[in-house]
Amino acid sequence: MIDIPTLRRILQQNRVIAVVGLSANWYRPSYFAAKYLQEHGYRIIPVNPRYEEILGEKCYPTLRDIPEPVDVVQIFQRADQVLPFGEDAIDIGAKVVWMQLGIVNEEAAERARQAGLDVVMDRCMKIEHARLFGGLNFVGVNTGVISSKRTKVISN
Repeated sequence: MIDIPTLRRILQQNRVIAVVGLSANWYRPSYFAAKYLQEHGYRIIPVNPRYEEILGEKCYPTLRDIPEPVDVVQIFQRADQVLPFGEDAIDIGAKVVWMQLGIVNEEAAERARQAGLDVVMDRCMKIEHARLFGGLNFVGVNTGVISSKRTKVISN
């Protein structure tokens, strides 16, 4: 299990995130998680062969096609599809493999750890960032899609 100081270090020291399975649909968790991170200063590199561009960034069909260094490979894919992305993360020199909420692949995690990468499984990068650095509101994660804030009432 990953501890809070390690999560904090990962989020503070790693600013370039390749998001595998990033969708261009605003209502998908991959989209609003990546958008949140982009708005908080992270460089997002979309990885999805279906799109040319997402969030104003060129989209690459595979991790190996990315022409610049990547710090974190964030994976939005089913657990049984993670292993090849974990191997690609090792091969491209990433520092972290991050598997989204609900995604656990012990084989991919062990291979990444043996190669010296940090591994996070079954956690949302957006939620962890918000929790550790103040982006949660009093009822949960502030996605900007649904607001729990009351409108200001002005009376005369």
